[in-house]
Amino acid sequence: MPVDQHSDPFDASQTDPFEDRLSAALHQAGGTFDTNRAALAAAGAARGRRLRLQRRAAVLGGAASVALAAVGGALLVPWGGSAPPSRATAVGAAPKPSASPSAPADPVSAQQMIETLKKLMPKGTFSQEAGRGTEQDSSRQIAAPYASVVFDDGKGPGAVSLSVSRVQPGTQEAQEASRCPDKVFVPYDACTTKRLDDGSVITVLQGYEYPDRRVDTKLWRAELLTPKGEQVSVMEWNAAGEKDSPISRPEPPLDPEQLTRLASAQEWRTVAAAVPEPPRETPNPGSQTPKLDVHARATLLQLLPEGLDVVGKSSGDDSGFAYAVVDDGKGKSLVQVNVQPNMLDVAGELFGSGSETLSDGTRVAVHQGPGEKSAAGSVMWTVDTMRPDGRRVVISAFNSGTQRDAATRPTPALTIAQLREMALSTHWFRAQGTN
Repeated sequence: MPVDQHSDPFDASQTDPFEDRLSAALHQAGGTFDTNRAALAAAGAARGRRLRLQRRAAVLGGAASVALAAVGGALLVPWGGSAPPSRATAVGAAPKPSASPSAPADPVSAQQMIETLKKLMPKGTFSQEAGRGTEQDSSRQIAAPYASVVFDDGKGPGAVSLSVSRVQPGTQEAQEASRCPDKVFVPYDACTTKRLDDGSVITVLQGYEYPDRRVDTKLWRAELLTPKGEQVSVMEWNAAGEKDSPISRPEPPLDPEQLTRLASAQEWRTVAAAVPEPPRETPNPGSQTPKLDVHARATLLQLLPEGLDVVGKSSGDDSGFAYAVVDDGKGKSLVQVNVQPNMLDVAGELFGSGSETLSDGTRVAVHQGPGEKSAAGSVMWTVDTMRPDGRRVVISAFNSGTQRDAATRPTPALTIAQLREMALSTHWFRAQGTN
C-alpha cells in the first residue's frame, strides 16, 4: 500500500503510524468509494480513524510493519517524527513535531546510520547514500532515523532502505507488525513470520512494488519487532529506485536470510535506544470515543443473501472490518464491510448531494463506479450509512475476487438493494442493544 515515488520507503490504515499513513494507503489500495475518495481520505487521516477497508492493502498484514507497506508518504512514528523521505528529497526534510522532548541515549548521526547499514551489508559498492539520525532539530524534536543506499554486489544495482522506530508493546500496531498480509489485498510470492531466540518477531515478505504487477519491480521487506517495542524495517528492490527505474537484476540484493540478519543486528538496538518511547495514550474521560462491540466477520457472513458460496473470508474477528469472497456460480466477488463509531463530524464530507436521509435520521449514500484504476473492467458498488449518533456501516462489493484484479464478471454478486439491506441491518449494533 502511493505518491509518485516511494519517497518514503517506510509506510498499512494507521494517532498511530498506520492511521496517519491512511491517506497515502487509500491512494494505493484504491479501496474507498470511487466518487468520495478524497473526502474519506481526508476525514480518515484527520480523525485517525482505522479504516480497515484499506488496512490490509497497505500493510504487511498490518500497519506499522511492512506496512510500511510501501504506501508512500512519511511513516509517522508514534512520537510525531517521520521516516525517510525519498532519495530525491531526503536532505533537509523537516520532521513533524514530537510529543517527546528528548531521547534517552546519545544521538546517532545520519552518517552513522549510513555507515552502519553499509557495514552490515554483503561486499559490494554503494551509491546514492542518504540518511537521517536521531539528532534533535532546532525545536528539539526527533524524527525516525533511517539510511538508504543503492547497493551493487556485481549482479546489478538495487535500492535498500532501513528505518528504526518504536511502538508500544501489546498495542494493535505492534500486533499488526507481526503478521503476513492477506493475499486478497496484497499480492506476494512468499511471506514468513518467526520468533527469534530473544523473543523478537520478524516478518519477511517477498512481494512487488505494484500490486497489479504492471511492472515486475520486486519489493522485499523485513519487519522486526522486539519485546520492548523496538522496530526495524528494511525494504529492498531489484532496481536502483523504488519506481520508474528499470529492473536491474532478477531479485533484490538480499535474500530472506540476509534480510533477517540485517534487521535483527544488535547495532539497530543501539539506535533504538536513542529514539524516545512513544507516549502512552491517556484518553480524556470526557472525550473518549465509544467502542462498538461488534463482530464484523460473523455479522457479515450472517447477513449475506442466500445462494452465495463463500469461497474466502477474513481471518480472526476484527471488530471493525471484515470481508468475504463469494461466488454465485458466475464468478468470484469481494464483499467488505467497515463499522465505525462516532463519525458525525465527517458526515458532511461523506453524505453530500444525492444522499438520502431516512425517517429515523439515518443517512444513506450509494456509489457505483470503477474500482482499482489499473484493474481492467473493475467495478465497485458501495452503500455508506450513518446512524444519527454517528455509527457508520459501509459495505462495498466488487466484480472480482480482489480489489486489484481484472473483472471476472460484469457486476458484483450483490445488488445495490442487497448491500443497502445489509448496511441498514440492526445486527451490527445488536451487542449494544440499540438499532
